Amino acid sequence: MAGGEVAEHKQKGKSKKKKGKRLGVRMDMTPLVDVAFLLLTFFMYTTSMSRPQTMEINLPPDQKVHVETAESNLLTIRVNDKGIIFWNIGLDAPVKIEFKDLRPFLLDRGSTNPRLTVLLKIDRLGKYEMMVNLIDELNESRITRFSLAPLLDQDKALLAKVSV
Repeated sequence: MAGGEVAEHKQKGKSKKKKGKRLGVRMDMTPLVDVAFLLLTFFMYTTSMSRPQTMEINLPPDQKVHVETAESNLLTIRVNDKGIIFWNIGLDAPVKIEFKDLRPFLLDRGSTNPRLTVLLKIDRLGKYEMMVNLIDELNESRITRFSLAPLLDQDKALLAKVSV
């Protein structure tokens, strides 16, 4: 065999080799779809269960409407800019009260007078958190009839006289 024949024989040998069939890889996607739907339903159920906490506030239809309330049924709670709370019924002089004593006081007043209406007057310079806490205390005391009003200059003068 000459050198040329050997080269031909090697080429023939290469061409005679058959390539093997390539097997395709197939992944089963069914478990992935199951997990995806499980997560989807989990998030749908958990988000529908947590509702935003809101409070319904009924506003009068007109600014000129005045609601008449007997002075004996009107409890006025005033809060100054420092967060000090004062209360009075009717035209009595305001009395200072601590926030921790407010709920028992409101429960007592609400049980003795079922027609009690609370007028909540808060200074504009006071903290918003104080107003929210007072409304929460009114709700916890089961007092549903209350109104919000700004603390006027005459109220500030009255509180200044009482706190001296």
